[in-house]
Amino acid sequence: MTGPAPLQYGQYYHIHNRGNNRENIFIEERNYRYFLKLYAKYIEPIADTYAYCLLRNHFHFLVRIKTVEEQEKTLRVSETLRVLETFKPKSPSQQFGNLFNAYAKTINKTYQRTGSLFQHPFGRIPVTSDEYFVYLITYIHQNPQKHGFVDGFRAWPYSSYHTLISTKPTRLKRDDVLAWFNGSAAFQVAHQREVNDAQIAALVSDDFF
Repeated sequence: MTGPAPLQYGQYYHIHNRGNNRENIFIEERNYRYFLKLYAKYIEPIADTYAYCLLRNHFHFLVRIKTVEEQEKTLRVSETLRVLETFKPKSPSQQFGNLFNAYAKTINKTYQRTGSLFQHPFGRIPVTSDEYFVYLITYIHQNPQKHGFVDGFRAWPYSSYHTLISTKPTRLKRDDVLAWFNGSAAFQVAHQREVNDAQIAALVSDDFF
């Protein structure tokens, strides 16, 4: 059976995954923070992030994979103390794999569990239109409410919604997101309307509905 296509440089994706056998991947609050710390380590060098939501047993991200040139620029900016004589681009698919493996090892050690924590392979669906961007971002933020974790998605603390409507510094591509929605006010109004399954079907695997 053929596996999913590798992530392509310069392409936008809906990245999602869940716990193996649908078990929880975040057991307590510190797990969410640790996952995002690892995400910054493994993914920020190779991708821009526009929206995310971490739930107890699954997660969603909207990202754009950086080009090889953008990867090199990011690395050179961070490596200010030495000259990089050579540059080798990182495989985006492998970096996501490294993130999941690093997190799973810590969870297994901390909670005395064994075996795979995440489903394999992780979901990756290309995002190809501005209309899909708007639907997908709203869907991602509304996910905790859709799955019954909270009565209102704004009460869920582990998503990018509140960061995107704030003015605090962020590593998210907030200006791009708000531009897709024609501003912060329109962004918030759009989130008052529930995204239906038909609108988002092309960007979400069947078992995530």
